[in-house]
Amino acid sequence: MLVLVINSGSSSLKFQAIDTASGDVLSKGLIEQIGEGPIADHGAAIVIMEDQLHKDLGEREVQAVGHRVVHGGERFSQPVRIDYEIVRAIERLSPLAPLHNPAHALGMRELMERWPDTPQVAVFDTSFHRTLPEYAWRYALPDYLYKEHGVRRYGFHGTSHDYVTGIAAELLGHDRNQFNAVIAHLGNGASVTAVKNGRSVDTSMGYTPLEGLVMGTRSGDVDPSIITQLIVRGICSAEEMDSILNKQSGLKGLSGSNDMRSLVERAAEGDDAAELALSVAAYRLQKYVGAYHVAVGGAQALVFTAGIGENSWQFRERVCSGLGALGVKLDMPTNVTRSSEPRVISALDSAIPVLVVPTNEEEAIAGLVKELLNGNAEA
Repeated sequence: MLVLVINSGSSSLKFQAIDTASGDVLSKGLIEQIGEGPIADHGAAIVIMEDQLHKDLGEREVQAVGHRVVHGGERFSQPVRIDYEIVRAIERLSPLAPLHNPAHALGMRELMERWPDTPQVAVFDTSFHRTLPEYAWRYALPDYLYKEHGVRRYGFHGTSHDYVTGIAAELLGHDRNQFNAVIAHLGNGASVTAVKNGRSVDTSMGYTPLEGLVMGTRSGDVDPSIITQLIVRGICSAEEMDSILNKQSGLKGLSGSNDMRSLVERAAEGDDAAELALSVAAYRLQKYVGAYHVAVGGAQALVFTAGIGENSWQFRERVCSGLGALGVKLDMPTNVTRSSEPRVISALDSAIPVLVVPTNEEEAIAGLVKELLNGNAEA
């Protein structure tokens, strides 16, 4: 099946055309600055995408479209075939992901109008985490905030965590349904997930992608009273506080930069701010790894993935050096070696295998689209 995978952002459109039989990417592109200059809207961006697809695919036709959707709320626990009611449901979830869901829905509407006969499927970042037990997803807040306003832990990066779990289990020779692991998706946005018997049972991101690990520009966990105190005292408004937490904090807030390569270089040269930023980020992840090792009843693997997790051997070393109490030991020559293949980087006598597994959310989405459409003709 030839599946077009689309990620519609507020001012961008990212796409890949994937042959699910071979896994080959036959066409891909990123259209930016939508709404600015010559690209008036998402409709104009889709025209540009169509031109690129025609050049790359020739006479081959896209057989299905998979849309990445950040937030599926409580309703969507699996990929779903898109119709206008589904689009409206995704739009109604916009308060939970105001920067993402409206753009996803806009891309869907545009493509449904232009390609009315092509089946389209929504794949949700939150769906993998719908298996969390209630004691993990509930916050200790008044009950009406959940029942009336949907305030609960949702989790994100689910498509990546799901994909990487399967690859890691296969690499180690485990039945996925009996596989326990801690998966660390480390990019500019970062999250860690506790996987028990192949399913998500806890995850660091919460109601929004702000909670949890120290990220590129996001604070991760903070004392909530910091936020209320700064607003009540008039130091900043609610809008300014939101910007501080999401865009001015994390590695950037501590060091002035959210570029991991730059921070590693600066720390090696003795830059105190860079060293602090890396230490804070690594320590936060170490705490989550320890907690999730307990949550899954003993992890059979610690897995690093995404941009930083796959490419920064220095940060992996920094994290694992603090996990000696769990018996974690790296094989340094293997850790340092760059590779695009899934691999074990721990020493033979490490109590827990440590893996690097490259993620591929587009391939995962294409596979889920094929599975849905082939498995349910009425979907």
